[in-house]
Amino acid sequence: MSQVALTTRGKKKAFRRPQGGKQKKASIPWGSPSVYLIATVLIAICIMPVLYIILGGFRSNSQITTDPSGLPNPWVFSNYTEVLTAGTFWTQFGNSMISAILTTVGCVALALAASYVIARYEFRGRNAMFSLFAAGLMFPLTVAITPLYILIRTLGLTNSLAGIILPQIAFALPMTVIILVPFLRAIPKEIEEAAAIDGSGRVGFFFRMVLPLSMPGVMTTGILAFIGAWNNYMLPLFILSDPDKYTLPLGVQAFASQHSVDTAAVLAFTSLSMLPALLFFSIFERRIVGGLTGAVKG
Repeated sequence: MSQVALTTRGKKKAFRRPQGGKQKKASIPWGSPSVYLIATVLIAICIMPVLYIILGGFRSNSQITTDPSGLPNPWVFSNYTEVLTAGTFWTQFGNSMISAILTTVGCVALALAASYVIARYEFRGRNAMFSLFAAGLMFPLTVAITPLYILIRTLGLTNSLAGIILPQIAFALPMTVIILVPFLRAIPKEIEEAAAIDGSGRVGFFFRMVLPLSMPGVMTTGILAFIGAWNNYMLPLFILSDPDKYTLPLGVQAFASQHSVDTAAVLAFTSLSMLPALLFFSIFERRIVGGLTGAVKG
């Protein structure tokens, strides 16, 4: 047999397809089953208390007493309707919204101004200023609550929403600045130089270029500030004394004290109070993760 025939037969064998004309698909590594088991257990530990509170609002007190871990049978909707039709809940809801929104706006606005200076300008004491903001993380609200209350009382801001909004802005600034500085610092110098050539000043460059490019960080810090202000309990507890000025976390405590024997109503009020922050966090969860792990695109 000639050399050409042997070569041709070898090529046919080399390119022969498997039987049935199907190629084997590469297996997808799913990881260790133990990892999924641990993750499932942790998720269940986090979700079960929330589900218990929500479902508990659909039960009667006799159901909770007879079978604390059972499902509603029958479902009782009056607990939620009574809370939603009461003016107290909506008053406290409005106070929480005002507190959270103004805290978010003030915190993000001040943090953007401070972060822009720290990230884009060279001056003496810049690192010390950034370290000062970082040191603010070591002083939680629980440590400073007594001198803070004295200061707010001296300023005449007790029993007012301004008395909790201003401290919330101050205590949210360190984390916000630390997150925003890397975003603003990552903006290429070439973009600023090109904007200067086009006649854009520093203020124009800030609003036209810096804000859009740092929007992931702005969204992340805004969401964190909103949730932190919404869930704040200790500061309103010390500052607010008028029930009409209560926020929802403080209102839950007051409602539980007034209806201590009505466990189902307390669970309904608690679930309605935590649902806005829970839904807000669930909707913007990817924004938070992307803002903390992403980078500004040049």
